[in-house]
Amino acid sequence: MSKIAEFITSAWYTYPNGDDQGLQPWEGVTEARYTGPKPPYQWLSSNDRYTWTKTPRYDGHAVAVGPNARIMLGYAQGLPDVIALVDDALGRLKLPRDPALLNSTLGRIYSRAAESVTTARRLRLAFEQFVERIKNGDVTTFNASKWEPSSWPQSCRGVGWVEAPRGTLSHWVVIEKGSITNYQAVVPSTWNSSGRDAQGQMGPYEYALAHSGSHPLADPNKPLEVLRTIHSFDPCQSCAVQIMDESGTEIIQVKVQ
Repeated sequence: MSKIAEFITSAWYTYPNGDDQGLQPWEGVTEARYTGPKPPYQWLSSNDRYTWTKTPRYDGHAVAVGPNARIMLGYAQGLPDVIALVDDALGRLKLPRDPALLNSTLGRIYSRAAESVTTARRLRLAFEQFVERIKNGDVTTFNASKWEPSSWPQSCRGVGWVEAPRGTLSHWVVIEKGSITNYQAVVPSTWNSSGRDAQGQMGPYEYALAHSGSHPLADPNKPLEVLRTIHSFDPCQSCAVQIMDESGTEIIQVKVQ
């Protein structure tokens, strides 16, 4: 967890102690500072800042998350069901059995399908184990040891992780004197759509489109291939950004008790 930090080098935000440093999500700040052109505009690419998405980095590295990353990792770990699915697909396409070939638009789309197969198989096994435990008298549904608020610490930090369909999702909370003082979410599409950091590293979307210097286009006036590449990540930008009105005012604020 200590290796995860969010940068705002390319984003329309500002940090209190300098915009080129990263902050761990527990210390995260979401303060908007829009410096882009006033609409209507034609291009954003000539600006140093061009996005409302923060830039998460793991140990200083740009990281892709999601089915593609998980399938490639499963292949590298030697999981037989993953290897069989990947090798079968590469063989049908008459390609070398090289999992690195999955790092492509077609590879990301296939990985989503392949992971659906492996997940369904694992869920079938998990369901069988679930039923067997109920038959053996294990009907416990949750751990009640921290159910009562009186048992909660007055000051603490916590983080929750889950491998969501789109990728790694984490929620970070800081509690002081029994109240939430900071809450940050680092969602899959924030990892994948992140802009460039202080070292100039591209996020996964940008890398997929620009690292070779020339993304294939059948018709530059109808760049459908760019759309297909981004869609292969299964983006959810409504999760990855914050929304404010033209004056920088928050649209809505949710309070919990």
